[in-house]
Amino acid sequence: MPRGDKSAYTDKQKRQAEHIEEGYEKRGLSEDEAERRAWATVNKNDGGGKKSGSGRKKADE
Repeated sequence: MPRGDKSAYTDKQKRQAEHIEEGYEKRGLSEDEAERRAWATVNKNDGGGKKSGSGRKKADE
């Protein structure tokens, strides 16, 4: 997957990133930095892009 390709993310993850990005922009961050931080937050919370039913195991198994 090329860098910046968001196709592996679920619709919910994309909505979360958009909402987080808006919050960062309200705090005065640039649009690019807000987007970068928003996706970093989504990755931190969900372990990266994934579609539901992808068969991934939990990290501790």
